[in-house]
Amino acid sequence: MGVVLNIEGKREPASIQDLIDLTAADMGRVNELILSKAGSDVEMIPEVANHLISSGGKRLRPMLTLAAAQMFGYAGEGHVKLATAVEFMHTATLLHDDVVDESALRRGKKTARMIWGNQASVLVGDFLLGQAFRMMVEVGSLEALDILSSAASIIAEGEVMQLAAAKNLETTEDEHFAVIKAKTAALFSAAAEVGPVIALASRTDRAALRSYGMNLGLAFQLIDDALDYGGSSKDLGKNVGDDFREGKVTLPVILAYRRGTKAERTF
Repeated sequence: MGVVLNIEGKREPASIQDLIDLTAADMGRVNELILSKAGSDVEMIPEVANHLISSGGKRLRPMLTLAAAQMFGYAGEGHVKLATAVEFMHTATLLHDDVVDESALRRGKKTARMIWGNQASVLVGDFLLGQAFRMMVEVGSLEALDILSSAASIIAEGEVMQLAAAKNLETTEDEHFAVIKAKTAALFSAAAEVGPVIALASRTDRAALRSYGMNLGLAFQLIDDALDYGGSSKDLGKNVGDDFREGKVTLPVILAYRRGTKAERTF
């Protein structure tokens, strides 16, 4: 196993900039592949896809795939395609989520559904998922394909679980964690695991990266949920308070409802 981020002598947590610097060369290739694979003779497809793709985003998930492959000395080309597939899966879920949530803003811009409508957003999301699976097949790792395709199913289950739990103030912490584990953390986990898989790392190392990705995804979603109540639209690039307006019972609501008085719970 190689050294990915050198934190010797550091007192503060490693910055995301360290990860950006580490994966910069490979991410350049990922970005080129993203633009190529988002292309289509159907003009609306790249228009809708590139509207979201070009609007920024940290691209943390594909960077995880690249760094994890690098950690185990992978020297092939498959990690670039898998990282691109991971980003396409994520982009597809955003297009679909904005339709389900009736969102108006994403990354500081109008959502695709606000410009092209719900139907186009859903269908272009489906196109990106199809392209993602084509790239997985091209890599030739059945195990990586199984991990990412399983994640796609789990993400959909998580979204349905969240929809079913909407406005249910009896939702428990365990139930909420099951939702965010599925809808968010599953893709982080898969993104971190497929790197060591194609690098032929040991089962122990694969499990460690899978667990790391899962916990990172949980932390990411918990912070995102908290920022919906304490952040700013300008900084977040989306409307603040949308979760509350949409009836999503996230951890801030669960804790506030549990600790509130009877009068405070009446809202």
